[in-house]
Amino acid sequence: MAETQQFSSFVVDGMFFGVEVAKVQEVISGLMITPVPLAHLAVRGLINLRGQIVTVIDLRRCLQLAERPVGQPFVNLIVYADDGCVSLLADQVGDVLTVDEDDFEDPPATLQGRSRDLIRGAYKLEGKLMLVLDTEKVVDVANGYADEDGLGSLPVASVRALVP
Repeated sequence: MAETQQFSSFVVDGMFFGVEVAKVQEVISGLMITPVPLAHLAVRGLINLRGQIVTVIDLRRCLQLAERPVGQPFVNLIVYADDGCVSLLADQVGDVLTVDEDDFEDPPATLQGRSRDLIRGAYKLEGKLMLVLDTEKVVDVANGYADEDGLGSLPVASVRALVP
């Protein structure tokens, strides 16, 4: 019998993603994001989550996708990272999906650029493909470790340190 794994699913710019359920603290919407000057381009800002300051990472920017249209709603997917929680901005959240580990495949060859680097692999589901996001690599991009594009100067840990 194949082992199963559960993923929280979500959509970013029409692409279907999943993150291991064990890495997700919660999903929340409607929080005000405070921008941080000089932060890396992928860092959208900070949110106050019941007294905890959480860095918001824009997945569209990390994955080099189109900017979110003005006024389009978003959700904060709060996930555990090595140095605390971070918020990943997604367009919408789906269901928790249970998949067979035997169905895991390498990232599709059609994925190019940074998107390919941030995807651990994929699961073919009925009528769609779920790309498994590597949350630690996403945080690395926001920290400026995974790219040298000079699009910001303050990494995630430094951004949090700015808050008294």
